[in-house]
Amino acid sequence: MDIFPLPNGAGSTAPITPETAGTTTTIIVASNTTPSSKLSQLTESLKLEHQFLRVPFEHFKKTIRANHRTVEKEVSAVISSVADVADSNELSKDDAVLSLTSLVSRLQGLKRKLEEGSQTENLQAQRCRARLDHLESVDVENLCEWNNVRLKRILLDYLLRMSYYDTAMKLAESSNILDLVDIDVFKEAKKVIDALRSQEVGPALAWCVDNKSRLKKSKSKFEFQLRLQEFVELVRAENYMRAILYARRYLSPWGATHLKELQRVMATLAVRSNTECAKYKVLFEPKQWDFLVDQFKQEFCRLYGMPVEPLLNIYLQAGLSALKTPYPYSTVTKMTAPRRIHCHRTASGS
Repeated sequence: MDIFPLPNGAGSTAPITPETAGTTTTIIVASNTTPSSKLSQLTESLKLEHQFLRVPFEHFKKTIRANHRTVEKEVSAVISSVADVADSNELSKDDAVLSLTSLVSRLQGLKRKLEEGSQTENLQAQRCRARLDHLESVDVENLCEWNNVRLKRILLDYLLRMSYYDTAMKLAESSNILDLVDIDVFKEAKKVIDALRSQEVGPALAWCVDNKSRLKKSKSKFEFQLRLQEFVELVRAENYMRAILYARRYLSPWGATHLKELQRVMATLAVRSNTECAKYKVLFEPKQWDFLVDQFKQEFCRLYGMPVEPLLNIYLQAGLSALKTPYPYSTVTKMTAPRRIHCHRTASGS
């Protein structure tokens, strides 16, 4: 005779009758399928956390590269200065002391930079560790709580992309998830975006220098677009000689790969900024700066492995696409319209 063990694990058994067989089967199936469905949901959720891990990791690598370049530059300068002092035979005692004092001061500055860089690296490594721990902590039992934290992260991502930094900071602090969001990364982007909206290319060019190797690897045209805009601004200011010198220094290296665009911009020296020719007039329009802002956002997101669209938009689009409408819209409208009219009349009469 088949037996069904009691939940408490006792040795007593109960026979399965035809009346209880259906209930027993339902209980067994439910107990087996519920955890597996939650586990499947958990697995699918973790697949969407690519940005969550990559952004701090890319920021961590960028900091390490920047610190390494600083050390190389300073150490090379110190070694060169020491070699110059050692090779100088006519250097007086006072000059030698002055040179050594300058070297000591420079080394102290390097030490301070190394300490600051090490502290920054430790903080970013801690952030990477915190995110790994957060992903490892998710389980079937705490999936609801974990999803609530993810919802807050998605909202924070939207707030940061929309430049609501104060609101994002308050939400992160109140929820105790500062290590799980990328506020400092978006603040770095904000400086460049604000400068471009103020029609300044300096911070954007500095950002290109800091990420030159990676931008070159991705065949980015962003720096070239910035150089073109700076040239156009010189033409707008009627500073033609300076514009020519600028083109020789900064635009000529791009001639081999972007000759047509370069020729078009160079023609502005002849047509001037008050031209009515649509082909060249568009180069002097303010919307060119908006184009640079959009271009920077795309390059910035690509650099950190982030989608250009906010995560909130992506999740909403996916959720709305997955919804199933039981009735056509016209049918629902016909069914609900009279009720809405009746409610409206009742409210108006009252």
